[in-house]
Amino acid sequence: MIRQFALLALALVLPAMAQAQRLDDVPRTVVMTAIAPEWDALVGSIEGGQDHRINGNLFRTGTLAGKPVVLMKSGLSMVNAAMNTQLVLDRFTVKRILFSGIAGGGDPALAIGDVLVAQDWGQYLEAAFARRTPKGWQTPAPIPPGAPANWFFIHPHGTIVGNAAAPPQRRFRLPADPGLLALARATLQGLQLERCVPASAGMRAGSSLCLPRTPRIIVGGTGVSAGIFADNAEFRRYLQRAWGARILDMESAAVVQVAYSNQVPAIIFRSVSDLAGGDQDRNRLATFGHLAAINSATVVRAYVAALPD
Repeated sequence: MIRQFALLALALVLPAMAQAQRLDDVPRTVVMTAIAPEWDALVGSIEGGQDHRINGNLFRTGTLAGKPVVLMKSGLSMVNAAMNTQLVLDRFTVKRILFSGIAGGGDPALAIGDVLVAQDWGQYLEAAFARRTPKGWQTPAPIPPGAPANWFFIHPHGTIVGNAAAPPQRRFRLPADPGLLALARATLQGLQLERCVPASAGMRAGSSLCLPRTPRIIVGGTGVSAGIFADNAEFRRYLQRAWGARILDMESAAVVQVAYSNQVPAIIFRSVSDLAGGDQDRNRLATFGHLAAINSATVVRAYVAALPD
């Protein structure tokens, strides 16, 4: 009977061990995207590509600017981003994580097409929803010290996170890797970004849609993430005021948190595709999302080329 139980346990454990087996031992930079336009802007630059499928997701190993990489899609939103960041860390030998993508602009100083490399990331919906009382909003637990200001009933509570070198503590923002940020500051200025959307089948021959100025690369400031497609001018102003949010998206803070927990350096590159509610008449993602994905990919290619071997 004991032998039967042992064999049964082994039968259960061995598939799990095989499933977690690393796919190769080459130390690689993860180049992460969330959605198809972000992937499409980079996949043509991968040389010697080899495809791997894990849980239905495609991971392409090869080289980018001569450096070993694995290109992947995290999938849209926070749970997908966290789950698939851990997945790539478990299955590949990862030196660092770079994210190339598009995002909504939260800072009025940013314009569509600009690429922001934020120095830290917060999760603005890690929060308590308060009840209304005659004396004002009442939260179910005390507001932690240092919390960003509330937006009506939404009171930020932060995320309790740690790693092997630091005990769990409540954090409202987690930093991008300082060394990777320093490299971005030193190497990216002067890079030429796209200003015009290429002419499409529905446009007059030779015509294109152009932004009023050439996009810029900015390093620094705060980005925020949540599983929300935010397109609300009032909420955008709140995030900028309370969080100092220069940009907002649906994945980056989750990626940074998983990287922090695993002590893997991470940095995020996001190009502004729309103004998250600040656009004059309608959201501009459909118009400029492709251009923004190309601009972010341009910056990431140049950044990978500057990475040490």
